[in-house]
Amino acid sequence: QVQLQESGPGLVKPSQTLSLTCTVSGGSITNTNYGWNWIRQPPGKGLEWIGAIGYSAQLIFNPTLESRTSISRDTSKNQFTLQLSSVAPEDTAVYYCARFNGGGFDNWGQGTQVTVSS
Repeated sequence: QVQLQESGPGLVKPSQTLSLTCTVSGGSITNTNYGWNWIRQPPGKGLEWIGAIGYSAQLIFNPTLESRTSISRDTSKNQFTLQLSSVAPEDTAVYYCARFNGGGFDNWGQGTQVTVSS
C-alpha cells in the first residue's frame, strides 16, 4: 500500500521560502497512472490545491500561487518537494501531499503544520 509522508520545518519567517518534502513508499512516483500533488488547508478554511508533478515531471500549478511555487522531484529517493517563496502569515496552513489517480485523490499524507511568523 502506498504511503506518503510530509517533512519540513514547522515554522518559517515572513518573506522566506517554505520547503517541504513528501516521501512516497510502496509505489513509484514515476508510475504513469498517477500525479503527485501538494494541497493545503489554512485554519478555518477549506482545502486549497497548490500544484502537482506528473510521472514524467510535467508540472501544473494553481494560478493564484504559481508565481511563488516550485515543485521538483528526486526519483532516486522517491520524493517530491514543494517550495513556496516570499511567504506571509496567510500561508500558515496544514500542508498535505497527495496522490491523484485520474479520478480523485486516493492517498494522502498525514499533513504537516506550517506556521509563518517572525
